[in-house]
Amino acid sequence: MRFDVLTLFPETIRPYTEFSILERAVEHGYVDIYLHNLREFTDDPHRRVDDRPFGGGPGMILQPQPIYEGLKYIIQQYNARRRHVILFGASGNRFTQQKASRMKTEVDHCILICGRYEGVDARVEEHLVHETLSVGEYVLTGGELPALIVMDAVTRLIPGVLGNTASLEEESFDNGSVGEYPQYTRPAEFTPEIPDLTQKTAPSVWTVPEVLRSGDHSAIKQWREKHKRST
Repeated sequence: MRFDVLTLFPETIRPYTEFSILERAVEHGYVDIYLHNLREFTDDPHRRVDDRPFGGGPGMILQPQPIYEGLKYIIQQYNARRRHVILFGASGNRFTQQKASRMKTEVDHCILICGRYEGVDARVEEHLVHETLSVGEYVLTGGELPALIVMDAVTRLIPGVLGNTASLEEESFDNGSVGEYPQYTRPAEFTPEIPDLTQKTAPSVWTVPEVLRSGDHSAIKQWREKHKRST
């Protein structure tokens, strides 16, 4: 899988790709990640990539020319059989775990376009992208965080990326699941200095449910099914 990201601020994305899952995935050859600064593709001598909206209105709109040139450069650099070009926008299709799974299976090359300012010239969505995605019903400053979300969610599903394949077997939201059950680790009893530090009804000793310490795998499975969190 190859990811190419078109953004005005590649330096905001790069640090996350150099740690944890994404770093290991790149290091071991499971994915390639390339970041491209939109300003490198503008024909404006001052490297401008935005302008005022036709018809008036507040803010500035990203122009189609640098996005087109950036896409052309990327496509000419990498010949992919299954390419998917994504623009991020609040009105787009919702990004879900199921969509991440399909992308992992059906896409070899994913190009992510990060909007900024008041938006992106509508001709980009109309003529250049395969899909517009939204990561939630809220407004973000730009598409950089959604791009990281997509890369992280898809990459961790690629076989071999996670050291323990069992981590994927009971993923939240997979196969119609509504969420994971509560999980606990050692110690079995924790006695905080200030039990009600943030919740006034918290008990003085915080314990792990007895059934999880019982060794009864059937009972544990039933408890986990019963306590799966809903969204």
